[in-house]
Amino acid sequence: MALSFIQCESDVKRSKSRSRLGLLVTGVVGGSLVALYAAAAPFVAPALRKVCLPFVPATSAQVENVLKVLRARSGTLVDIGSGDGRIVIAAAKHGFQASGFELNPWLVWYSRYKAWREGVHRSTSFYISDLWKVSFAQYSNVVIFGVPQMMDQLELKLAKELPRTAKVVACRFPFPTWVPERTAGEGIDTVWVYDTRTFKSHLQQEVTRNTVGLNDQTFLM
Repeated sequence: MALSFIQCESDVKRSKSRSRLGLLVTGVVGGSLVALYAAAAPFVAPALRKVCLPFVPATSAQVENVLKVLRARSGTLVDIGSGDGRIVIAAAKHGFQASGFELNPWLVWYSRYKAWREGVHRSTSFYISDLWKVSFAQYSNVVIFGVPQMMDQLELKLAKELPRTAKVVACRFPFPTWVPERTAGEGIDTVWVYDTRTFKSHLQQEVTRNTVGLNDQTFLM
């Protein structure tokens, strides 16, 4: 009887020990997941509040295609929603005075560090800013990794602000009404190149048609 009691007590102790070990493992795993989320959240959080645009890094092929279509260009370049800065840094290495606008401060700080490490910090600038609150009038080359929900609004903004000599490169998704002068790559790595003179002319024609239509309506009234 005593032997059975001792064995039973031993089994209880082993069960408690396994329970504590299970709790410890659960705590460690849970803590690791929380720490991982805390570290990763700033990088995958939406970069633009007006349109939900999570950070998705550009592929090497996308970066190469952007540089390819801008090979004959120079001057200032801006990457709208610059993420971890890879487009800006690559452009700076090819002679551009490159800037990036990004709402996520963690990505901006990382981009600045990366530009310093790559030796192009003097020819790059990174700003914590919402693209809808910034004017891009000073840039002659514009790169945008957008989503369909924002492209129609961005068409109007860029058509109003950019100089007539500017080129716009859209990655992943084209602009809805602009006609590209060329494309490069295929699939998700496709980039579309737009000439500002073309879409500014279309915008002016649209404004003229709307004005004439409004005047006709007023005359009939």
